Amino acid sequence: MRPLPLVLGAAALLVVSTVAPAAADDSSSPSPFTIEDPRITESSGLAASRLHPGVYWTHNDSSDGPYVYAVDSRTGKTVARVTLRGIGNPRDVEAISIGPDGNIYVGDIGDNLGGKWSHVWIYRFPEPKRLKDATVTATQFTVQYEGGPRNAEALMVHPGTGRVYIASKSDENGGLYVGPATLSPSGVNVFRRISDIDMEVTDGAFSPDGTRLVLRGYFSAAMYRWRDGKPAKLEKEPGLPLQRQGESVTFTPDGGTLMYGTEGANSKVTPVGLGGELLPDATAKEQKKNGSYSDRSDGKLSTDEKNGNLIKAGLTFAGALVVFYGLRRLFRRR
Repeated sequence: MRPLPLVLGAAALLVVSTVAPAAADDSSSPSPFTIEDPRITESSGLAASRLHPGVYWTHNDSSDGPYVYAVDSRTGKTVARVTLRGIGNPRDVEAISIGPDGNIYVGDIGDNLGGKWSHVWIYRFPEPKRLKDATVTATQFTVQYEGGPRNAEALMVHPGTGRVYIASKSDENGGLYVGPATLSPSGVNVFRRISDIDMEVTDGAFSPDGTRLVLRGYFSAAMYRWRDGKPAKLEKEPGLPLQRQGESVTFTPDGGTLMYGTEGANSKVTPVGLGGELLPDATAKEQKKNGSYSDRSDGKLSTDEKNGNLIKAGLTFAGALVVFYGLRRLFRRR
């Protein structure tokens, strides 16, 4: 019998030898990145910039203040902090999205009391053309739900129509709500329920061409085909990385990859590639044109995520060996 240390060493060597080098960081194959700003400890929403390649907008959960951050995915560093004025004190900011009008929409829609607030808010401001710390005046919209208050963490702006949608968080009576065709800064904007959602939703996003809607939770994700203002759930599910507290998701600008984010200090954003029917229509058409199309429809984990899974599997195997040989020695002594 081979000594235990040698067996564990061989297992560790097996894990290391199967880890491939990380993929290059480019628009067609984005790499994972870590949000390094110590001020961002509860990243709860994520939106890919329309104006600045490789930049993602995020914000803290809860009442951090009226701040939105632009993070460069190539370095993990904050390249701009935007302070919103004219909106009062944010209560529970949970989501962010960019509309076809070039505006950034911020959803102050969380309700940790289980749906007790009589109203929530959406803030809107133009995406800055230059990335630098700045203070901007935002437009504030008051929101109520048809049927009463809801706790929600997902706000999505359709890239074609500009309509704003909110998905409530509950997995028991969860639903998708749509706002008025045009939000009004005066009065109340009533969001009406258009579909049931059978999962606990922590964020969501439309694809750049508007043909797909992704919703994510802590342990699952779902993709919907979007047609005529309504979602149709696809049988296949997009890949979901193992994360400590999965809070956010957005599509890359080309629509071929989902970027999943987490809460916590030094939170990691992980890319997961799409294939087959999970791909937005425009992305699939472009990939077929350039020969990069894959008909896989179960999601394709990035190289780094595959490596992480291999490491976890190797550690699990090594741990099992420790238990096995420990018990074997114990019974031998008896």
